[in-house]
Amino acid sequence: MPVIVQHLTQPSDQDRQDLLKIYADAPDWLLAPFANAEELVDHGLREGLLQTGRFNDRLLGAAWIERNADTWNLSRLCVRKVTRGRGVARRLLEEAQRLAILQGAALRLSAPADQPDAAAFAERLGLTLLPA
Repeated sequence: MPVIVQHLTQPSDQDRQDLLKIYADAPDWLLAPFANAEELVDHGLREGLLQTGRFNDRLLGAAWIERNADTWNLSRLCVRKVTRGRGVARRLLEEAQRLAILQGAALRLSAPADQPDAAAFAERLGLTLLPA
């Protein structure tokens, strides 16, 4: 599945709908402190944090990336439930890691410490997990 990764700054109406569907499938802990997917998406777009994975002109996954000089923190990684297990999350992470290295920064995965799935995911990919 050739997933195109892009930093999303000017979403189309379809992109916005896709983002809402992506985060509608997210667990509650991934949305906190936002009340719902719409608040999370609005904030991510306003702050320029959204990195997305696109296939056939539709967004299938998204994550937030906070870029600092020496460290990039990736958080709120989510893939549509119907698309999970097809490498979308891995593609988003690999591209984020590639871009961070090009900028001389390390990529860190940020998630709540009480989420064992996130810790296992970070370990499988060789990333450091930072408590959110």
